[in-house]
Amino acid sequence: MLEPKDLLEKLEFNKVLELIVRECYGELGKEAVRAMPVETELPVIERKLREVAEYKLALEKNDQVPLSEYHDIYPDLRMLEVVDYVLSEESFKRIGAILLLVRDLNQFFTPGRQPVYPHLYDIMRSVAFDEGLIEAIERVIDDKGEIRSDASPELLKIRKATQAKQRELERVFRSLINEYRNKGWLTDNVESFRNGRRVLSVPAEHKRKIRGIIHDESTSGKTAFIEPEPVIEINNDIFDLYNEEKREIHRILKELSAQLRPYVPVIRGQVELLVHFDQVQAKARLALRMKAGLPKLVDRPHLGIQMGYHPLLLLKNNQLDRVTVPFDLTLHGKNRILVLSGPNAGGKSITMKSVGLLQLMLQSGMLVPVDEISEMGVFQSFFADIGDQQSLEDDLSTYSSRLENMRNFLATADERSLMLIDEFGSGTDPKIGGAIAEAILKELNDQKVFGVITTHYSNLKIFAFNTPGIVNGSMLFDKDQLAPTYQLKVGRPGSSYAFEIAHKSGLPRRVLNYAKRRTGKNEKAVDQLLVDLQREKQELEEKLAAVTDREKQLEKLIRNYEQLHRDLEYRRKKFKLDSKEQALQQTAHENRELERLIRQIREEKNLEKAREMAEKVREERQELNEVVSELREEIYYQPVNGKEEKEIEEGDYVKMRTGAGSIGQVEAVDKNKAIVLMGQMRVTVPLRDLQHARAPLEVQKTKSIHTEISQTSKFENKIDIRGMRMEEALKVMEEFVDRALMANVNHLQVVHGKGNGVLRKAVRMKLEEYDAVLHINHPEEEQGGNGVTLVELR
Repeated sequence: MLEPKDLLEKLEFNKVLELIVRECYGELGKEAVRAMPVETELPVIERKLREVAEYKLALEKNDQVPLSEYHDIYPDLRMLEVVDYVLSEESFKRIGAILLLVRDLNQFFTPGRQPVYPHLYDIMRSVAFDEGLIEAIERVIDDKGEIRSDASPELLKIRKATQAKQRELERVFRSLINEYRNKGWLTDNVESFRNGRRVLSVPAEHKRKIRGIIHDESTSGKTAFIEPEPVIEINNDIFDLYNEEKREIHRILKELSAQLRPYVPVIRGQVELLVHFDQVQAKARLALRMKAGLPKLVDRPHLGIQMGYHPLLLLKNNQLDRVTVPFDLTLHGKNRILVLSGPNAGGKSITMKSVGLLQLMLQSGMLVPVDEISEMGVFQSFFADIGDQQSLEDDLSTYSSRLENMRNFLATADERSLMLIDEFGSGTDPKIGGAIAEAILKELNDQKVFGVITTHYSNLKIFAFNTPGIVNGSMLFDKDQLAPTYQLKVGRPGSSYAFEIAHKSGLPRRVLNYAKRRTGKNEKAVDQLLVDLQREKQELEEKLAAVTDREKQLEKLIRNYEQLHRDLEYRRKKFKLDSKEQALQQTAHENRELERLIRQIREEKNLEKAREMAEKVREERQELNEVVSELREEIYYQPVNGKEEKEIEEGDYVKMRTGAGSIGQVEAVDKNKAIVLMGQMRVTVPLRDLQHARAPLEVQKTKSIHTEISQTSKFENKIDIRGMRMEEALKVMEEFVDRALMANVNHLQVVHGKGNGVLRKAVRMKLEEYDAVLHINHPEEEQGGNGVTLVELR
């Protein structure tokens, strides 16, 4: 829902559409852009945005998509549907051009391009394509849009006969010209064409000397145009041949029309495909000019714009080589409405319009000029009250029309609505207007509406300060220069700086002093008090956020310390276990020697001594076995952090607790044992000797083990991800770290550049998913600083 009806014009959305229209190749694409709907379903919006993003990528890569100008062939198709109707050569030329464009598009999506542009390829796959239609037209129509001579054997025969007659005509005509010119019976122009016939130009006094047909005379009557008798029969033959050719062409075109008539729905679908691609490419070209991107989308109403620009202002300033100031508008928590205040000409209205315009563009499938870390939601309805809406026809004043808008808004707005109101409450007595505006704002907030509202009224600023769900915002003002900065600050109200601006404009001091006395101290005091309260509130919130961050860091440090402590304890016990197992093996070796000695003692008949030695060996071995068993139990079988492990089930990936062997998948669980598939082997293992493991990396079946080992041995511990999108960077980082772990590499270097820090955050986020990561830091500034991340692995 869009309310009022001229909302798109008020937010200048129509101007954005016209910019896209200029980029379209065909009239059908232009019409489709002008009729483009504002979508409200997230999957539809996301699909449209992905299509534009992929086409923009193709433009950036100079990967030329074969799309060009095309004609509207819908009238031709409507006539083709009429039984026995015969299309003209020109109509078939237009249809053939459409089919050729679609064929080129189809050929563009090679197996290598299909995964690069999956959403564009989905558009292509949705439409049937028949190469036979092109072949049928090309057999009849040539590149110039004319009927081919070999379109039929009969046509070829007729045209050859025509050419022979024309050569005969030329020979006879030239002979007559030479004869009559020598006799002086022709004018300087010699010959001409009249009524489709080749004629001689003869002076009036000689016209009776030449036998033939007079087709015409000049205006003055001094020249006659005569078809000589010797060529009349030849011309008649040529005329008959032309008529035969027309009849044969009509027959051929009728046959072609009948052949294509059943395929009209298919051809119409291909036209729709071209129109779809035309819209996408036009949006992509505009996005390229605006450096627009694809923000993160959420399936709920939400305002989370980072580094946002008004599209039209950005393009205008770019042409004038001016700097455009971006704005950040993110409503955290339960806040839904921003009450925006500040001086006139400070940018309040343009910021408010930017929010609405960016949202409309996004939901119409356009990339928007915001940072890609922005998080934007989806709204079901849009409401705007902007500008002078006085109506003489309805006998409404400006304020009355605004109240009429408010009545409509309150009746239909809900929690999925975006509300934009400029100069809220103005147009009547300030106290009454402010009170009514506050009451309306309260109702809108109770209806959980989202919105941006601009105002100068102090009571609305105070109401926003005291009311959950509403937050103040201001356009910052340089008090020293008495000039706006056009920067948005969410969280504090702004002053109108009316006296300061009036002083700068040159009003006499006595006028300003009188105005200040009439205003009184209370008005200014309330405004200043609100600013101070908001500043203190902001400071407290910032301190609370800082404390929360410190708590999170402390918790993280504690977790790291506990993990390090567990790792150290594990290594200590593992070392002790290894030494005991080594001692156990050494004992087994020594036992064999002792057994030899015992046999020797028995042979010497000293049985008592032999029993004592055997008992001593058994006790030492038993004691060592107990120590090893305790250590094994403590290292491998104790639950981590005291948490009970999830039971192992069929389909789970597992590995041995001792760390020996590969990762396998459980095929079946039988009581206390599991059948595990490891490679080509099936093994039966006690459940208590298994622990959960991550699914192994997929290995291409066509590659041998030798190839995988070879690739691992050639692993490069440095990677450059500059220029990648966040999703692409996360995927590349995951593969990079996994390969590093397989190659047993301890140090990694990731080059991501500084920029706005998006890739740096993405790298750290991905690294924090790995337990094997010990340290993450950055080198010295001369070695890349924050543009490079250094990683140490266990």
